[in-house]
Amino acid sequence: MIKKLIPAIALASIAGTAATQAQAAELTISCGAVGAELALCEEGVKAWEDKTGHTVNIVSTPNSSTERLSLYQQILSAQSSDIDVMQIDVVWPGLLANHLLDLKKVLGEDAAAGHFDTIVANNTIDDRLVAMPWFTDAGVLYYRKDLLEKYGHEAPETWEEMTAIAEEIQDAERAAGNERMWGYVFQGRAYEGLTCNALEWVASNGGGTIVDADGEITIDNAKAAEALDLAASWIGDISPEGALNYTEEEARGVFQSGNAVFMRNWPYAWSLAQSEDSDVRDQVGVVKLPRGADGQNAAGPGGENQSAATLGGWNLAVSKYTESPEVAAELVAFLTGEAEQKRRAIQGAYNPTIASLYDDEEVLAAVPFFGTLYDTFTNAVARPSAPTGDNYGRVSNSFFNAAHSVLSGNQTGAEAVSQLDSELSRIKRRRW
Repeated sequence: MIKKLIPAIALASIAGTAATQAQAAELTISCGAVGAELALCEEGVKAWEDKTGHTVNIVSTPNSSTERLSLYQQILSAQSSDIDVMQIDVVWPGLLANHLLDLKKVLGEDAAAGHFDTIVANNTIDDRLVAMPWFTDAGVLYYRKDLLEKYGHEAPETWEEMTAIAEEIQDAERAAGNERMWGYVFQGRAYEGLTCNALEWVASNGGGTIVDADGEITIDNAKAAEALDLAASWIGDISPEGALNYTEEEARGVFQSGNAVFMRNWPYAWSLAQSEDSDVRDQVGVVKLPRGADGQNAAGPGGENQSAATLGGWNLAVSKYTESPEVAAELVAFLTGEAEQKRRAIQGAYNPTIASLYDDEEVLAAVPFFGTLYDTFTNAVARPSAPTGDNYGRVSNSFFNAAHSVLSGNQTGAEAVSQLDSELSRIKRRRW
């Protein structure tokens, strides 16, 4: 049995609602706990309980997406009803589809109307809507506005520029007395978060997307190797050795305490960096991620490399083994609806999956970069989960382990991508 994070909440007596309920249901939902996720989930769940008279328990799951997927697979393979509603990563619908409810059958054919078509398509497997979009994501670059202004720099456009600026400001701030200052923090642990970071380095340097849309393995190329080598040069120089074990929250902790010039993270970190107890409140800017330096083999239009932000985001799905499928689907519809997504955007900087909210004045006032970086969010680079299907987990594991090996100094970029190509070829022979 999964350990429950909070006790069951007593059933609310709601006039007019209870009369329509033959029997109040008790559900279990898994919510993430990165940043403000858990608090926002608790608030949304409580609002739905008060509205419907049902009870919802929230269970604890690992923050590491790799570990959370393993837990879900274990529960679903056992056909357990321990978790009714699951928060699932954008790359998991294909992996978990056989265990998930078709929400169109319960909520109707227009269940996902108004949500981004690309995410709805991602969540539709064999014409079955197996998850509702909850919030979308793309990697962004956070920077210290005050420090860049102090040293006469604009936000960097290339990774090379970022490296140079980070080193200059880091060294100057340390000389001025802040020995804990670092130039750049990111997610370097060997887990799915490193797949996201490393894909951004590779894709923005013209090195492709590991596996292309046709299922062809593309990672073994000089531009990909070059991108990984540059990232490896950061460790121990502008990034701490500890970054080799950083997830989102460790990186945010360093940046938000005022000890980093730049940070790669997801949009959720914005509201926390702007909170009253943040050491960098009102000193933070957000821009699109840098790109590789232009060169002979640059990939973008006109021979220019382009910024690449990995598509992230999370969805809500209902386990096929739930004892209350209709009620669980109603909870999903409520939590992914416009009102809840607006609340979560304003309070927690979680990107809505409903297009109209990007024109909402209250949302844009709370999170201005939702407007300026709209194209970044809508044109993010997808991880190769679609072409690799059920084998995506193996592909991602191989990729983040290869990237981590380079960051750790155990391999060069060229050695890593060559070995990775061989590993992925073996996986592909199993068919994807």
